[in-house]
Amino acid sequence: MTKPQLLNSNGNAQAIALSERVYWIGALDPNLRTFDIILKTANGTSYNAYLIKGSHGVAVIDTVKENFAEDFFARLESVARYEDISVIVLNHLEPDHTGALPELMRRAPHAQLYISQKAQTMLKALLKQEDLLYTSVLTGDCVSLGDRSLYFLHTPYLHWPDTQCTYLPEEKILFSGDVFGCHFCDSRLFNDEVGDFRFSFEYYYAHIMRPFKDHVNRALELIEPLLPLTKIAPAHGPILRDQPQRYVQRYRELSQSTLQSEVPDGEKTLLIFYLSSYGNTRRMAEAIYEGAMSIPQVRVSLYDLEGSELTPFVDLIEGADGIVLGTPTINGDAVKPVWDMLSSLVVINLKAKLGGVFGSYGWTGEAVRMVEDRLRGLKLRVPVPGLRIKLIPTEEELKLCHHFGQQLAQELVGLRHNKIIDIADLG
Repeated sequence: MTKPQLLNSNGNAQAIALSERVYWIGALDPNLRTFDIILKTANGTSYNAYLIKGSHGVAVIDTVKENFAEDFFARLESVARYEDISVIVLNHLEPDHTGALPELMRRAPHAQLYISQKAQTMLKALLKQEDLLYTSVLTGDCVSLGDRSLYFLHTPYLHWPDTQCTYLPEEKILFSGDVFGCHFCDSRLFNDEVGDFRFSFEYYYAHIMRPFKDHVNRALELIEPLLPLTKIAPAHGPILRDQPQRYVQRYRELSQSTLQSEVPDGEKTLLIFYLSSYGNTRRMAEAIYEGAMSIPQVRVSLYDLEGSELTPFVDLIEGADGIVLGTPTINGDAVKPVWDMLSSLVVINLKAKLGGVFGSYGWTGEAVRMVEDRLRGLKLRVPVPGLRIKLIPTEEELKLCHHFGQQLAQELVGLRHNKIIDIADLG
């Protein structure tokens, strides 16, 4: 196969054919090194937009970042006239997909705009116009271009509430939005031509899609019945024309919990992490571990953060039912590795998992309360008040730790009785 010619003989940007009726009219951004502040882009990225020709109209799917609009319009004009554009579809409303939209609507005023139902308020906020004309769509809705048709798939939170996919059944092409995309810029465009982008594909999933695994699984239930596809055309990264089913399968693999195969049905998992300066928090951790272990049907694991890398624990925590963090208080704060662990958890869904905190202290012991607040902010439930012990725990205090572990484990399996709160506890 030959490399796509992104420029014509006059040096102007031109469209690239995906088929006789479908074209890529996007733009390349090879020099971008950080996307949305948090994502590193060693190869830059692409802003993929597409054009479909039907017997009764032309459709444009997504646009590009505003400062790349010139390439977008040049490519569009190389294959279509503005007066022929009858449909504009936005699969996602972030500025890197909608930057050229206002000018496109000005140049193609007769085109009907299609967005997901959840995109309506976002569109008005984006364009700052109250009199916008658009059609909102859900799964199964369709727009006709004559001998070509576009069906919409409602796939919210991948990775914004407004996201959707668009399917061209006559050619079995899925315009997937951010799903199956990645930040990888290569002028050869197609997955069987570009460089090795596997790392970018996995990295993108981990940081963009992983927090929404439940929504990924729901989207796959809509997409998998469409297989086999001839192409997956995402909003970023290579167009997947060689074995596109592999990428659907990979999403299915990534969206399943690997821990499920290790833990029997009916058994709950509780992970205890700690860091200890002088051994006091460690003694507490060991007693909490023993207490939790005394409750049947709870598999308990104990980890010292001082001797571990944090990254592998993210997978464990994602599949676990509860986590407990132990930290001493140093300079009025929790220790850095604990905060590092907490910050690493934003890429997974923690909602409704059990959380607990404990630790030793020398002066005021703020760390336990601070970490508890962060766990609640991450949507964990913290039903057992955190346990603080001053300096070296006594035998009686270690019994409190043992009971603390029992309470957490009982909470996981539904055996803990709700405590009647004493007013003194609120002081």
